[in-house]
Amino acid sequence: MVPPTPISISRFAETQLQLLLEEHEAEVSSSSLATTAASVSPSTRRTLQATGYALTGLVLSQCRTGLGGRVVGEFTPDPATQPSSKSQDDSSARGSDGQPRLGQHGIRVGDVVRANDVSAATAKKMGKDKSKDGAKDASKGGPEGVVTRVSDQAICVAFGQQGSGAKSKEDDESVEELWGKKIWLIKLANDVTYRRMKQTMEKMAKLGEGEHSHFMRLAFGHTTPLQANYEATGPIEFTDPTLNDSQKDAIRFALGSQDIALIHGPPGTGKTHTLIELILQFVQRKKRILVCGPSNVSVDNIVERLAPKKVPVVRIGHPARLLPSVLEHSLEVLTQTSEAAGIVKDVRKEMDEKQASIRKTKTGRERRAIYEDLKHLRKEFRERESKCVDNLVRESSVVLATLHGAGGHQLKNQQFDVVIIDEASQALEAQCWIPLQGADKVVLAGDHLQLPPTVKSANLKSKDGNGKDSQPEKKDTPQKEILKGVSLERTLFDRLLALHGPGIKRMLTTQYRMHEKIMRFPSDELYESKLIAADSVKSRLLAGLPYEVQGNDDTQEPLVFWDTQGGDFPEKVEDKEIGQKEALLGESKSNEMEALVVARHVDNLVAAGVRPDSIAVITPYNGQLALLSQMLRERYPGLELGSVDGFQGREKEAVVVSLVRSNEEHEVGFLGEKRRLNVAMTRPKRHLCICGDSETISRGSTFLKHWMDFLEEHADLRYPDAGDLL
Repeated sequence: MVPPTPISISRFAETQLQLLLEEHEAEVSSSSLATTAASVSPSTRRTLQATGYALTGLVLSQCRTGLGGRVVGEFTPDPATQPSSKSQDDSSARGSDGQPRLGQHGIRVGDVVRANDVSAATAKKMGKDKSKDGAKDASKGGPEGVVTRVSDQAICVAFGQQGSGAKSKEDDESVEELWGKKIWLIKLANDVTYRRMKQTMEKMAKLGEGEHSHFMRLAFGHTTPLQANYEATGPIEFTDPTLNDSQKDAIRFALGSQDIALIHGPPGTGKTHTLIELILQFVQRKKRILVCGPSNVSVDNIVERLAPKKVPVVRIGHPARLLPSVLEHSLEVLTQTSEAAGIVKDVRKEMDEKQASIRKTKTGRERRAIYEDLKHLRKEFRERESKCVDNLVRESSVVLATLHGAGGHQLKNQQFDVVIIDEASQALEAQCWIPLQGADKVVLAGDHLQLPPTVKSANLKSKDGNGKDSQPEKKDTPQKEILKGVSLERTLFDRLLALHGPGIKRMLTTQYRMHEKIMRFPSDELYESKLIAADSVKSRLLAGLPYEVQGNDDTQEPLVFWDTQGGDFPEKVEDKEIGQKEALLGESKSNEMEALVVARHVDNLVAAGVRPDSIAVITPYNGQLALLSQMLRERYPGLELGSVDGFQGREKEAVVVSLVRSNEEHEVGFLGEKRRLNVAMTRPKRHLCICGDSETISRGSTFLKHWMDFLEEHADLRYPDAGDLL
């Protein structure tokens, strides 16, 4: 193999800094756009929710003291907006215990949100907020915090500055003012992740050559990977008897590697399953491991599966799920239940009692005195908790954190033998370097043939209405030369593979998700025809679900293609008539006639007995998502509606995909990104339905032409009649 061309580490870091600044500005810009909705109509708030920016129809139901002494508010659905118990929609809008459920939304654990009072926004809009306080509330919005938990029935937010507890007594007061109000949450730009990436790149830019670790030199082509040492690994006794040959091979390779191993896990191939066994093998060999992922969900997924294995683990940050198996390993719970917990328990109890007493006070003086006491208690709490946390982390064999969470104070001066990054192909490279700066041995797991991390600044660089670049020119900031081939979309996983070749990678080849016919095209086109459908999934259909489903043309077909060619199903660009919504959806495309085809197909599946919560409807365009939400959300509250990008890593029994594009110019836009389509076509287990115009789509690229040809030959091909839909 030809030796790789070395990349200047300092110049790489400087380029990343420049690109990260542009990305942060783009994120703040889109967040500012969304937050202008503080005084908009309920319909626009619903659009914000449909496009992932907001969650509406909430009330504050509980307050407690969380990690770091922060005030944690629990928000639940407003009973006034829920169906009555006699309503036919009640079963879908409520959980199995009869409690109201949150609507579909895009807010996730780790997101920064603001809690807005709907009435304050309405007052501002109507010009009625004449009081000083009213004006402040309406224009500035409510308190801001970080989402710590999300369930079907509640969302928890830790208020105050991230990482340093509540900012001041003002925060406590603003949270208290939410009691009894109608609330909606709006997603904001996350400064913490950006700050940690920026600090990491600044540090890398200043390193001298003598300060570069072996792995850092390897990652930038200054040296080549060391030969795997399988003898040092010793005999391997796998703890999991269900592992297949490709999974065992990947584990052997990762154990034997001396510096870098990539585990390539195509959809449904048990990548996380493989990582669990790998972690256990490292622990048996007395190695200390740091496990990271780009999102809380990716990390908690590993915590859930490791928990029953009785390995000493600590989860840094807030676990996403309420399962006891996860919670008992989170720092939040360990600081209350471990032997070291006694040093913080009494202070936490006193804080919670004071928090609860606030609403019983009769005068402002009493409340201010309590806020002052809380301030001193928080300081003492954080000092005690810091000692407790340090002890817990040091004693753990496996520490788990998000990539940016690995840059927190809890891991300062901690040493690890191995750093494992899951979903590495969905993480910005600068994010990966937060835990990797001092790493000796690294295992990256992911699939570089699915979507990379979302980069908003890349979209902003596309043409604006005048055909000009929409990025403003910064005259006061010295621009350094952008290194060729360096972009935020290119991940560390991608770059290492291109730099050192397939010798550093092992691919998992047996998939346990899809019917064989659904799997065939992505396997042949993207995975070198190497994917094999496990016997347990290769022929399963909707008609075979473990509840009663009628056998018909839909439930006995794994692959359906509704071909809308012919001109009766034209796309449209969202026009300016929808005002503020247009700004939120951008130049998004929609296709009303195609949406009717999707809705009809969903109706047919449900009529045959398929439960709405077994079905997902996904589309690449937010404009189409908003349209489909209007058609389907009220009819089927359990149905999952989302963007293709947002559905990465997910799966459903049945998936209906709306491709939207249908025009005389045969333009396909970002449908030309094969990784986006790979995500779309690999989400279902038993049934995939594609709705689109083969005439337009097939002209977009060679990949798209091959896909349309495949569907024409292998799918149940159907042609909708526009007259029947109206």
